[in-house]
Amino acid sequence: MQIYVSQSVVRSGDGTRNHPFRFIQEAADIAQPGDVVIVAPGIYREFVHPAHGGTKEQPIIYCSTEPQGATITGAEQIKEWEPFKGDVWKVNVPNNIFGDYNPFTTYIEGDWYFGGKTGHTGDVYLNGKSMYEAGSLEEVENPQIRRSSWEPEFSVYTWFSAQEMNDTVIFANFQGKNPNEENVEISVRRNCFMPLVNGINYITVSGFLLCQAATQWAPPTAYQDGLIGPHWAKGWIIEDCEISESKCSGISLGKYLQPANNNKWTKTFIKDGTQTERDAICQAVNEGWDKENIGSHIIRRCEIHDCGQTGIVGHLGAVFSTIEDNHIYRINNKHNLAGAEIGGIKIHAAIDTVIRRNHIHHCTRGLWLDWQAQGTRVTQNFFHDNTPPEGCEIDSGLSLGEDIFVEVSHGPTLIDHNLLLSDISCRLSTQGIALVHNMIHGSFTFVGEGTDNGGKKFQSCRYTPYHVPHSTKIAGFMTILHGDARFYNNIFVQKEIRQDLRDYAHSSGMEALSLINFICGTKPYDGYPSKEKYFASLQPDPSAIREEGYNDKYYDHLPVYTGGNAYFNGAQPCDSEMGAYIEKNHIVKIIVEEEDGHFRLHTNLYEYLPRSMTRMISSVVLGEAFEPEQRFENRDGSEIIMDSDYFGRKRSIHPLCGPFEEGAADRFTVAMPSMGSRAIYHHRKHRLEGRTRKRISQREPDEVIRETEEWGDFVNGPEGEGSWEASEKVDEVARIQANITMTGCENISFPYNGTLFQVQDIFVNGNTAWLRDLKTQKLVEVDCEYGIYSEKKKWSVNSLQTVDAGKDINMSGLVQTVGTLLCVLSKSMSHDPADACKTISERVNKALEPRITMRLTPKYLKFIQEKKFISLEDVIYRVKTSPIEPVTETVENL
Repeated sequence: MQIYVSQSVVRSGDGTRNHPFRFIQEAADIAQPGDVVIVAPGIYREFVHPAHGGTKEQPIIYCSTEPQGATITGAEQIKEWEPFKGDVWKVNVPNNIFGDYNPFTTYIEGDWYFGGKTGHTGDVYLNGKSMYEAGSLEEVENPQIRRSSWEPEFSVYTWFSAQEMNDTVIFANFQGKNPNEENVEISVRRNCFMPLVNGINYITVSGFLLCQAATQWAPPTAYQDGLIGPHWAKGWIIEDCEISESKCSGISLGKYLQPANNNKWTKTFIKDGTQTERDAICQAVNEGWDKENIGSHIIRRCEIHDCGQTGIVGHLGAVFSTIEDNHIYRINNKHNLAGAEIGGIKIHAAIDTVIRRNHIHHCTRGLWLDWQAQGTRVTQNFFHDNTPPEGCEIDSGLSLGEDIFVEVSHGPTLIDHNLLLSDISCRLSTQGIALVHNMIHGSFTFVGEGTDNGGKKFQSCRYTPYHVPHSTKIAGFMTILHGDARFYNNIFVQKEIRQDLRDYAHSSGMEALSLINFICGTKPYDGYPSKEKYFASLQPDPSAIREEGYNDKYYDHLPVYTGGNAYFNGAQPCDSEMGAYIEKNHIVKIIVEEEDGHFRLHTNLYEYLPRSMTRMISSVVLGEAFEPEQRFENRDGSEIIMDSDYFGRKRSIHPLCGPFEEGAADRFTVAMPSMGSRAIYHHRKHRLEGRTRKRISQREPDEVIRETEEWGDFVNGPEGEGSWEASEKVDEVARIQANITMTGCENISFPYNGTLFQVQDIFVNGNTAWLRDLKTQKLVEVDCEYGIYSEKKKWSVNSLQTVDAGKDINMSGLVQTVGTLLCVLSKSMSHDPADACKTISERVNKALEPRITMRLTPKYLKFIQEKKFISLEDVIYRVKTSPIEPVTETVENL
């Protein structure tokens, strides 16, 4: 049956197409398995709590007729504001509007919340954006910028609430805006879409915009609510929704209410929090937590942003689930909440949970897998900018976030084919992990640390459970020994270390290789044993079994396995790593650029990445996690074979390091909602015909540092093949095929690397230009679109056509523009690059055709015609005033 809902009707009907209900809850009260609730566009200010669930074969579906056309909000609009003092306004809100839950008298609190009893679950929203709660009316009257906020300029929009008789009185500073003329709302409801009871299974929620809920802090030892969630059920699908402005958590896949163990630690302080968490897990097992009843949810293609604690949270309830193709950003950016449960995604017990193809950025922490990440796979995700922005005040160690935090888990946890591009890539207070085919641009922190419970006088190990494979049944408990880690076929690229991050690590007293460091690579695993050394130490010695200290070997670090990794820009392998490729002679750049809501990754990495140094990785190579004795395998128990890359392209038997198998491209674009997904798409950029690339077999012997020892059960590189071929001829000539040569450029010069570069010729193919120095005959290649340049010592250029730039003002302007870009990229410009780019752009754009616009920035040079990018070569053909002549000669410098 189809049930219709429309906010536009004057009064509710019977739910038919011609007489729809006015409220979604009316449909939720009667919907049965197989029913579809169809919701027309509009703003629905209500709390939807389905009374019935569906079945696997017949789910109940709630869908918006237009993508994000139907909005379910937990807020009410307020238009009765009165001027109070200066920019501060005041409103009295009758408390009966809140029912039995007043967000402005309910404090944020719970286990592992470190913010103190000051903030409330309520919020004030200005044009859909939550303002900052102040601790007093004086702070509203005289607001100060909050340096810990990632958006400090908005932190002066403040509010404060008090109780007066039966009213909630709210004072708010709108910084000169009239709240009665703006869209000002206050949160009224705790949730937007969530059942009131457990066991409402198989619900699909599709295409809604859900926002502004007064949710409570959601630790693993309490009932975890969210703006939307299944409330301890099975088989929900939340898809194509936009979810934002939850005070704490956006989507909850979390724990049900255990009345005798709900924030028990901070309510009684009798048992430690980790003990009450163990109690909660065991209680859940005894009360029906299993694959037949809980989990198996799907969260896909959602945009989740601007939530205070997490975008997605869950303890126990996220088992066997899939979280895919979501865009998660701006989580905990206000830093008005503090605690140990914050991240874009924060999941405890992500047993057999798959997290794939998500784009997670600008969160205090990208992904936090806490306890029991057993059978968890994190694959094909794009992480970046998940550490505080430069200039932001870091107020605690947990504020110094990273892309992925795996904590006190025994594994197996597989992290593969991801881009981890933040300053800190992973915090690894764990064991039983495998990182395979990732591009890693940040450091690993807290390796070997962070698994105790803060004890000083007594040991305080955190014993965490591990489970029967692919089940919630508990197999045992054990503390974390660290190690049992695998690093295969990854790319490590050291980035420039920010001084403010160094300063924080030093001032906090945590600057150490095993705590906070900014060294990219496996270096923090120095001193960890090899497989052979570790298991040899476990050989029985009956004569010593009763000696004191005999059992110490069972609490030593577990082994580390490595192979096929490539290191750039000074990234460092650990001391036991065999077969590492270390590039020392070139600088690799990785740039994430946002333009018009699209994210692009630019890199010159693939010019220097070696081939044929790896082998295919599979469950056989990865083996078993030590403690649970479970293979790294699919959740159905089948073998994982990494024979396809990030984009699903087939890999060779000796695959390329990192997430991408195809190395002939250097641009990758993050698709946005209108493109149907939020994964990274590959745009192939064809290299020029006849142009050679420097393969590893063509490098100088001293360019390659390579060990010959085996890793695992195989040798780096193809067996029986001389893949490095150090004896081969090493003097390489860059053979370039240009389509156009621009001559007559002798009057154009610019600073370059401490000298004056005088242009003799410029060769062009597509968006790539090669500038020839008149005096030195040096040739510099400039990739205009991506802002990457390199010098060619020996070169040969074959060109098809020529044009005299000296006789054509348009051509001369283009040559000057390319020269300016090279001057800026090489950091040779003495004055402001942005001003120079602006001046050149204004002058050249006057000469170009009206429908062509040139965009020159300190990062790139692009041309736009009719809202489409065109190449430099295309522009030359369009704006030339001099004739283009055919040419057949080859210009060389050998």
